[in-house]
Amino acid sequence: MQVLTNCVVVGPEEAFRGTVTVEDGRIRDVERGLSQIPGALNLEGRHLIPGLVEIHTDNLEKHIQPRETRWPGLIALLAHDAQVAGVGITTVLDAVCIGVDRDLHGNRRDFVSDTVEGLRAAKAAGCLRADHLLHFRCELPHPAMVDDFEAHAGADELLLVSLMDHTPGQRQTVDLQRLRKGYERMGPVSDEWFSSVVTQEQEKQAKFAADNRRRLLALVRQRGLVCASHDDATEEHVREAVREGIGISEFPTTMEAAAAARRHGMKTVMGAPNVVLGGSQSGNVSAIEAARAGVLDALSSDYAPVSLLEAAFQLSRELGIPLPRTIAMVTLEPARMVGLSDRGSIEPGQRADLLEVDAGAGFTLTRQVWREGVRIA
Repeated sequence: MQVLTNCVVVGPEEAFRGTVTVEDGRIRDVERGLSQIPGALNLEGRHLIPGLVEIHTDNLEKHIQPRETRWPGLIALLAHDAQVAGVGITTVLDAVCIGVDRDLHGNRRDFVSDTVEGLRAAKAAGCLRADHLLHFRCELPHPAMVDDFEAHAGADELLLVSLMDHTPGQRQTVDLQRLRKGYERMGPVSDEWFSSVVTQEQEKQAKFAADNRRRLLALVRQRGLVCASHDDATEEHVREAVREGIGISEFPTTMEAAAAARRHGMKTVMGAPNVVLGGSQSGNVSAIEAARAGVLDALSSDYAPVSLLEAAFQLSRELGIPLPRTIAMVTLEPARMVGLSDRGSIEPGQRADLLEVDAGAGFTLTRQVWREGVRIA
């Protein structure tokens, strides 16, 4: 048994000075006041929150391919695991692309086999700090996407599938000049090359996307997986997802889409970096404004694991949203979205996935992290 006391317990409804008792990997008791039990761990007034739940991060891909090199999947996964655990993420859905062979500059981007095999090996060895699950990001215009999905969909860790379409000219890439500037960060781009890329991608979408969407959704339903739309930009995008039984809108790009998702009963997920940086790097709707309008349900760290915790505290400080509500955006809400009912809140019976946070200096600092009662960072 372990007793954590003299901490600000951030529960699902309120935050209070109290004590949490952990036994056999679960939260046994949550009480107000300080414990006098010998051996109780005094957290000296710092916050105690649930372990963070991340349902969409591309961070593993950066470890598999940090530059033009390619790292073995297991080694990359262990590096990624250490990073996410160190910033308080105790459950992570590693997002990997299905239907992307190479980027437009010819660099290999087929990471799914490396990820699934690395995850299997790491779990067999018992060497992971966080609980790793899978999120397949399925690129609808790719001709082999459905076959690629079926080849890996048997992974036990797969919980979430998102429908993605990065075809130039729509959703995330309405502004073609912004898209071109993104390509130019990797080297010079000629008018001829850029025009040919746009044309090729639009032709692929016209030929494959609709049928792939239909076939993929049938497979998702057969397997009982959770499904999300991605980069919704209009009310019609949201209506299409609702008609298909999709309950999550990931990274809506406009306030119109975020508000429509809320009206139609969908849950919204937006980027924690968007909050920390004060806006979207892609020119999309501000997550802070979405939170202010009451149409933001959960946050994802996307490409920056360190942003998740900071964004939750920042929303509370800047907008006056009660801390339990903003903490739920990075714990309880994402857990429930993907069907995880045993974690995400500090309540008796829940997993003892816990995080000690020092937020007294105007920024957040992770002090200690526990997964199922065992310290992992």
